[in-house]
Amino acid sequence: MLGAATIVFALLRAVPGDPVEIMLGESASPADVAALRRDLGLDGPPAAQYLAFLTRVARGDLGVSITYRAPVATVIASRYGATLELAGAAALVAVGFALPLGLLAASRPRSLADRLARLVSLLGACLPSFWLGPLLILVFSIELGWLPVSGRAGLDSVVLPALTLGLGMAGILVRLTRTTMLAALREDWIRTARAKGTPEWRVFALHALRNALPPVVTVAGLQAGGLLAGAIITETIFAWPGLGRLVVQAIDARDYPLVQGCVLAIAFTYLLMNTAADLLHRVLDPRLRDAS
Repeated sequence: MLGAATIVFALLRAVPGDPVEIMLGESASPADVAALRRDLGLDGPPAAQYLAFLTRVARGDLGVSITYRAPVATVIASRYGATLELAGAAALVAVGFALPLGLLAASRPRSLADRLARLVSLLGACLPSFWLGPLLILVFSIELGWLPVSGRAGLDSVVLPALTLGLGMAGILVRLTRTTMLAALREDWIRTARAKGTPEWRVFALHALRNALPPVVTVAGLQAGGLLAGAIITETIFAWPGLGRLVVQAIDARDYPLVQGCVLAIAFTYLLMNTAADLLHRVLDPRLRDAS
């Protein structure tokens, strides 16, 4: 979190453009510019601004948005739910596609189903969201008229953004699920279970899958945290009123406090997702519990 705060603070000051001049316009008098810069705390040296920023963040104060004239925490809270909704839907799309395709590919290696599953995963991992999103809009919104183009008006409005955001994650998880399942099926305990006459579905679903899941869960946790960063492009394409779109708007307005608050909120959520994935990995893998 300290690293994220430091990097976003430094990069914002390195970007050309003065928020005070953007707010007041080119015709503002030097006295007005100096007064507003002093009110916003932008008149001191960068080191003093940085220390003041860290002090406020340590107290839970993210400052006041220059654009909205409201506490940054309040502005973020009004958009945070929409981003979580989109990220959750995208994660469901990714897992819903990845697990069945990965398990199907692992159950029939080098078959036609395996090749098709790997092809789908490759396409999902390679197609960028800034290309896939407009393509889905052209097909399902403009040509077919099945789904809305943009906005957040109901369950149907989340389908295209969730597909755009979740298919990339699904492509990675399909290949990982296939690889871990194939590795588990080659283990000695699998041969022992088959030699004892255990039904194949039980060998596959209980013995192999249980041992193949921990690495999948770990990577899924990392990817789920990354969905928040990927939501910046997707929310902009679909005019989704979440944190990603808010970051873009705040950057355009040079709203330093709002950009810093949004980045910290995204970083904190990413940290929570990684911690949850580690804890779930510990639950699934008894060797980690024994090691402690």
